[in-house]
Amino acid sequence: MGEESSPAAAPAVEVPSYFVCPISLEIMRDPVTLSTGITYDRESIERWVFTGGHGECPVTKQRLAPADREPTPNHTLRRLIQGWCAVHAVERFPTPRPPVDAARVAAIVDAARPLLRRRRQREELMASLRELADIVAESDRNRRCVQGASGAVEFLLSVVKERASVAGVDDATSAKPEETTCGGVHDPAKASSPEEAALSILHSLKLSEESFKRVLEGSGGEDFLETMACMLRRPSYLSRMQGIHLLKSALPAMAPARLTSASAALVDGVVGVVADRPSAKAVKVALHVLCRLCPWGRNRVKAVDAGAVSALVRLLLDEGCGGGGGDRRACELAAVAIDHICGCAEGRLALVAHPAGLAAVGAATRLPAAAGAESAVRALHAVARHSATSAVLQEMLAVGVVARLLFLVQVGASGERTRARAREMLKMHARVWRDSPCLASHLNASYPR
Repeated sequence: MGEESSPAAAPAVEVPSYFVCPISLEIMRDPVTLSTGITYDRESIERWVFTGGHGECPVTKQRLAPADREPTPNHTLRRLIQGWCAVHAVERFPTPRPPVDAARVAAIVDAARPLLRRRRQREELMASLRELADIVAESDRNRRCVQGASGAVEFLLSVVKERASVAGVDDATSAKPEETTCGGVHDPAKASSPEEAALSILHSLKLSEESFKRVLEGSGGEDFLETMACMLRRPSYLSRMQGIHLLKSALPAMAPARLTSASAALVDGVVGVVADRPSAKAVKVALHVLCRLCPWGRNRVKAVDAGAVSALVRLLLDEGCGGGGGDRRACELAAVAIDHICGCAEGRLALVAHPAGLAAVGAATRLPAAAGAESAVRALHAVARHSATSAVLQEMLAVGVVARLLFLVQVGASGERTRARAREMLKMHARVWRDSPCLASHLNASYPR
């Protein structure tokens, strides 16, 4: 076997320092200049300013005004870099596509708006939505451009609202297996209907709180909630996942008065996501939304009517109440939601009527996070104070709730407030629980008198 000869190493080429991005320390593909006079690669500086949330120039540390955060393309430097790459046989970077401006986005929206209510021109509407989807997917800058373009977000919401109401729930397409991945990633250009394409674009835009406030002004808030309620009731798992993410993002921009009057359809849709569990992330998002809706009494009753107690108890049981390999965060949120729901008589009645309700909430007191355990004890406290029939008290003893309360009193691992509530419950029903043969003798000695 002959000796293998390795090719001689090519001599290293020294890259001019002004070709190198100060952030990535690599040759700039698309050089852009900030108002401070420093040039960066577009991808790096946009990630620094917009994704990272930094408001200053990385080199000079000078604060950037909101109007100065969009960089200016440095065409001269880009041509110098391309010429240098050609001379030194270095891979030449292609010329970047010209950035999309608000005028182009507005032109697409204006052309598509008359097609909204014309069912025979569905394909033309889909073509416009695909064009918007391609623009959004190209770069973060395009995403911000579409988000800031006048009327673009409102148009997309109107597509979801109008087309969903026309199509109805019955003819909505079911999600394909690849659509129900954990990340909920989906290509808007492959959507099968205008409302799904528009919803996917809205989900990809990652709307800011300012954008939501603009959309929700006046009667827009009610239209938005009505639209989300419609999408959450569709059979498509993907539409429901994207809808629940969009709803959670909009909550900080909503006035409390609007949340207190959430429709039964909206609450039913949120509970449906918890019950059907399209993905682990979607369930936690839906639990967040439910926890934001249920501090108000009318929403609690609507949640009970939608079957929230059954869905939450089943979630606690399936996840092992946060123990073992279960999702602890989901269990904590479920405990918080049950705590809110038990603030009304209907919620407490539904909990004690569920065959495993008290057992599941009692097991949730073992959650490692203090907030989850405290919420579980608070729910049990509401039951013990307002719904403590003889059968309920005996069930609490039989399923281990009383023993768990004694443990919390002795150890106090979940905080002093939780310990105080546990002690109050034990004192409240001492006559029923103290002389029970189910109570171990070593616990009986420490039972509060």
